[in-house]
Amino acid sequence: MKTLMQFVVYMVIALIAIVLGVILGDYAPWYFAWLVGTVMLVLVAATGGAWMDAQDEEAVRHRS
Repeated sequence: MKTLMQFVVYMVIALIAIVLGVILGDYAPWYFAWLVGTVMLVLVAATGGAWMDAQDEEAVRHRS
């Protein structure tokens, strides 16, 4: 549950950063979107890897 809360907090921070970028300038949103998109890609990949690892461990536990 702690990880989910951290994820939500970081998403809110990213949303605020994007909104500020849109308000503050013409090119800022593109940089913020690129930065947040890159971070989100890494987070989703890490989450998928952790989920796959958890499923593998569960499968091994059920076999024995």
